[in-house]
This record gives sequence, structure tokens and C-alpha cells, in this order.
Amino acid sequence: MKLRTLVIETATAACSVALIEDGRVVASRHAVVGRGHAERLVPMIAELPDGGRAGAVLVDVGPGSFTGIRVGIAAARGLGLGWGVPVHGYSSMAIVAARKLADADDGLPVAVVLEGGHGEVFMQEYISSPLHAIGALESLTPAAARKRAGGTTLVGDGVRWLGFDNPQDTPRGALPRAADIILLPTALTRLPPRPIYGRAPDAKPMAAR
Repeated sequence: MKLRTLVIETATAACSVALIEDGRVVASRHAVVGRGHAERLVPMIAELPDGGRAGAVLVDVGPGSFTGIRVGIAAARGLGLGWGVPVHGYSSMAIVAARKLADADDGLPVAVVLEGGHGEVFMQEYISSPLHAIGALESLTPAAARKRAGGTTLVGDGVRWLGFDNPQDTPRGALPRAADIILLPTALTRLPPRPIYGRAPDAKPMAAR
């Protein structure tokens, strides 16, 4: 029996979904929405064959937008519970790196730079064969990220804040796409469905009295 997987992507300005079966994309939807993922996600899933019904669910757990991450994980957990199927996570950084390395891999690392909010960017380096991170995820000021970048190939919607010319990026830069999940090795699609925020939350609970 063929296993279908529903992939949910809401961690950044993009909102996308995909149905994957035997390593191929059965159907997908993708849009750059900025905000409003909660309103767009359910209709997108409904447009997929069989209303997106699948034997497993994969969701982007971050880093990215606090709200977007929570929307995606809540939807994935809800569907997983309703359908009685497993739910796993993957990283927004890994899927952007995978797309870049699939398009052009010279054997050198790529640094994924995604918008992090509050004047910072998320940054992490990856290399292929097999795809894996070679550094820790960091939340950095654009100046610090630019210093760290050196001659590394950069990709992601946070690149525009670093002041480099990067003609290969679109005006918003590369964003995660649910359909690109087929580029990730299995090990990178088995994260727990819990948020990776990339930095400490702005609001902290009051100390117990």
C-alpha cells in the first residue's frame, strides 16, 4: 500500500502544502502571503486530492515566524489526531538549503539566511552528500551575519538585509516550499512536532511569588 504524506509549510512568509507519495509530488499549492496563514492554510489543504487526506503529516517547525510556526504545528497535530496518523517535523533552514543545493551544488557549503524579526536574521550552514548542517542555528544581527558569511553562498529571504548583491535571489529571496520536502533525507524529516523558534520569546512568564 502506498503511503501518502501531507506536508504543511507556514513558518515564513510562504504558505504551501503538498501531497507526497513514493518520493514524488502528487499535488501542491504555494503562495507568498506574508501574514494570514491561518486563513489560507485550510483552503489550500482542501484543494488537494482527497482533501489532503494522508497516512502521515509533516510540518515545518521553524525557525521563522512565531505565529506561522504555531499555525502549522496546530494544524498538523489536529489532522494527525483526527486521522490517527503520525506527525513529524522538519526545519525551514534545511528545506531551503536542499533546494539551493539541488539547483547548484559545487561541493561547498551554503548558508541559509531567513528573516528573524526584531532586526535579526536566522543563519545556518549546510552541505550536501548527504545534506546536513555543519553549524548551529543562530539568530544574528545583519552585521554579524554578514561577517560570518565571508565567501559562502547565501540563500534565503534574509539575504537582502545583509547588504550583499545576490542576483540569484528573487526580491523576497528564497522561501521554503512544501513540495521540496522530497529533497530532504529521511533523517531530516523526523523532528518532533515542536517549535524551533531560533531565539528566546519576547514575553517571559512572571517569576513565581
